[in-house]
Amino acid sequence: MTEPTPPHLLIAGLGYSGAAVAREAARLGFRVTGTSRTPSSPGIIPFAAAGEALASATHLLVTAAPGEAGDPVLAAHAAALAAAPALRWIGYLSTTGVYGDRAGGWVDEATPPAPGQDRSRRRLEAEDAWRAAAGRRALDIFRVGGIYGPGRSAIEEVRAGTARRTLKPGHAFSRIHRDDIALAVAAALRQSPAPGVRILHLVDDEPAESALVTEEAARLLGIPPPPAVPYEDAARSMSPMGRSFWTENRRVANAQTKAVLGIAWRYPTYREGLAAILRGED
Repeated sequence: MTEPTPPHLLIAGLGYSGAAVAREAARLGFRVTGTSRTPSSPGIIPFAAAGEALASATHLLVTAAPGEAGDPVLAAHAAALAAAPALRWIGYLSTTGVYGDRAGGWVDEATPPAPGQDRSRRRLEAEDAWRAAAGRRALDIFRVGGIYGPGRSAIEEVRAGTARRTLKPGHAFSRIHRDDIALAVAAALRQSPAPGVRILHLVDDEPAESALVTEEAARLLGIPPPPAVPYEDAARSMSPMGRSFWTENRRVANAQTKAVLGIAWRYPTYREGLAAILRGED
């Protein structure tokens, strides 16, 4: 079969990060199709139509999270995926949560996963399912840190008066700006790697305590930061989901990923990312 020209990227889950990837891929000359619960324009299709779109896709990016029943794309479209004649690359957005708690220690791309939360165990199971489904295609598993960006950052929270400055010394989180997710995926799309699996870390260069990010947002806005609250006190009013994020402490390395993809982050730390959000970059 003659490969489609231009190359065709199907994004299963055209949400916050998926939409940013779509913009980058379009700049590279890809035809982009994305699934959405509310299709509203050309190139956006309902999830049920993804199987048909796979018939011409050369690249597939999956952003949809697994549920208790497993990965939704594989559950609904496994047959279409297996039969997709032109598909040569699959990208799967997973989570650094698959590493579980490391007591503040570092993990790199070769560290064996050890998930401690049910949602992270489901992600690891989904990764394994995509390994099996990919067959002889290239599969990039992107393990993603906490995502922030325009409209979803400490800048908006401090402005709205909803930010919390929770103190838990030594407890670091690894983050990534939405547009650096798009940068990394676009780099992988340009490479067309050989068949096989790569583990790639989408995290910035500086894991940091949550309170430091809130303080930087307040500094940039020129207003006092919210009062500091020890974690033990703040946890009493957190949801179970909120508390679960604080039960794990790890630092995620990214040097191998940046070398493999040949990139440097647009926003290497939260400081550059927050400043760009304040300037209105999008």
